[in-house]
Amino acid sequence: MKLEMIQKIDAVLDRVKDPESNLPAAQLGVIKRVRYNEELRALYIFTEFYTHLPKCVTCAAIASAIASTILRDLRKEFQAEFPDLSIEFV
Repeated sequence: MKLEMIQKIDAVLDRVKDPESNLPAAQLGVIKRVRYNEELRALYIFTEFYTHLPKCVTCAAIASAIASTILRDLRKEFQAEFPDLSIEFV
């Protein structure tokens, strides 16, 4: 992957914040890897939100809502940064 693309990906992960802690997505530990398929013009973002959910049903519902917000914001920012690519969350 080209350095410019890596820098753009890092910028997106720094811009998107957890609404609860205000930490950037890059520091949350929920983005496992990002892959770029140049041939398909696709960016694949591998996440791991739901293995971190608390056991308490109410807490899990709140954490799930926060995860959905972060995913929504990530999708929006990745699409803005890479408008010519397909963005897929895995």
